[in-house]
Amino acid sequence: MRPPPKLIARTLTAAFGTAVVILSIVFAVLMVDARSRARAAETEKLGVAGRVFTALEARRQQEQLTTIATLAENLTLKAALDTYVAERQFADMPADQETSLRDTVILEAEKLAELTRANVLAILDADGNVFASAGPARDRWPRGARIALPIGGPSTFYDIVSLPAGAFRIAGAALRFDDRDVGALVIGTSLDANYARELSSLASADVIITVDGDVVASTVTERIAADLVSTDSNTDETRSSGCEEYAIRTLIASGPARIYTLASIDAAAGTATRDALTALGAVAFGAFLLSALGSFWLARSLTDPIDRLSSEVAVMTASRDLRRRLPASGTSRELDALAGAFNELVEGLTAAEADTRAAYVGAIRALAATLDARDPYTAGHSERVSALSVLMGRQMNLPEADLDVLRLGGLLHDIGKIGITDKILRKPGPLTDHEYEQLKRHPAVGAHILRQVPFLAPHIPIVELHHERPDGRGYPFGLRGDEIPAAARIAHVADAFDAITSARAYRPARGPAEAILELQRGAGTEFNPESVEALIAALPLSTSAPEPALQELLGRRAV
Repeated sequence: MRPPPKLIARTLTAAFGTAVVILSIVFAVLMVDARSRARAAETEKLGVAGRVFTALEARRQQEQLTTIATLAENLTLKAALDTYVAERQFADMPADQETSLRDTVILEAEKLAELTRANVLAILDADGNVFASAGPARDRWPRGARIALPIGGPSTFYDIVSLPAGAFRIAGAALRFDDRDVGALVIGTSLDANYARELSSLASADVIITVDGDVVASTVTERIAADLVSTDSNTDETRSSGCEEYAIRTLIASGPARIYTLASIDAAAGTATRDALTALGAVAFGAFLLSALGSFWLARSLTDPIDRLSSEVAVMTASRDLRRRLPASGTSRELDALAGAFNELVEGLTAAEADTRAAYVGAIRALAATLDARDPYTAGHSERVSALSVLMGRQMNLPEADLDVLRLGGLLHDIGKIGITDKILRKPGPLTDHEYEQLKRHPAVGAHILRQVPFLAPHIPIVELHHERPDGRGYPFGLRGDEIPAAARIAHVADAFDAITSARAYRPARGPAEAILELQRGAGTEFNPESVEALIAALPLSTSAPEPALQELLGRRAV
């Protein structure tokens, strides 16, 4: 099972995740807003362009009509056309005269075409038929082609006409001679790709030109043009081609012809979005930087006190030192309350443990006292061995935990004698070999008793091995040197010292000095040398009398 992430990682992830979500929402809102703004802007731009174009086109039409009206006053052209029409009424008009009159009209038309630089300049007869044409597109205005024009009406006109060879936008003026309409002069502009590009440049937008619903010219692809004008409409709207949306507006509607301006909303939105993304990128960079700094500060503010508390708890757990108190963090009421509750809990546990330990120690002391009471000569022996062992341990600079082991181990070291009969324990004389073997069983019996109580497990080596010797002649296992635990070596020396300085039924007590000499003689063979030296250093002995504390410890007069 994978371990859970650290709190700082979760905090940073949450902070960055929130920043990412917020920026994503902002990005989505910007995209929608940019598209909405682009749609409105492009539609408005087409409207403005249409109004500007309409104003320019109205002025252009007026100028063109003024020009065409002036050109229509060409007397040579009108006289030739009038003569041709009048003579044509007579079937016997000579061919050379007809040709001469026609050539005169064509010559004048070509002159006027040079002046106007129009795609086509055409002369129509009174019936609206093409009489002559000039200019680059004259072939698309063949002689005799019928043009539906308001001849006989206004002196000038503006219209769009559709011919088999294409559509034209025309401006014309009636040719009047002697108060009669003899025909019309027409200037035409082809509604082709060139005209579409010209309008696109003027309107600052793409252009589609249709005649009778068919696309005749455009500045966009045929597929897009066909998609956008598939349904004829004069209303301003948005239409789609494929996945792209366009704003479209009717610029000119005249007869069968329609001219539309259009703009790609996606392209405009893309530009706006790129600009927005550039700005958003700068904002996002700053936001992520601030988010990183703020998240790191927040994470450290949250996790540092928790890490300190966790470290303190880990130290307490490792050292088993429940006397330590968790310090208040000073950064959070919740953490301070947690530390306070933990300290109260630990204090309660410590008190409970102390009570339990006191109960155990009391029981052990009572047990040791009961054991010592079986033999009046050994009364207080266990207490003295315990006290001597602790003094030696302190002299050897042992940790407090090891001193606790020596303290209780000294009290318990002879607990196995519970299984030895009073006949052997209280015998006034030397023991037989059989009796001595029975007595040597008490370390194993004591170890067996302590193994039933887990709390007393650290003291088993003292109880079981306090009669082992460095030379291997001890019991019960015959261990040598460092094979014997340090606590058992110390208890062995303390036990021997108290035994020598205590009276027995078969011998009187000897003085501490004699005991020390005997221990020194057995150092290295029977007793551990370091433990003997520690005992000598720990006991304030003199040639006359020991310290009062030693008197109390030994429980008898100094010799």
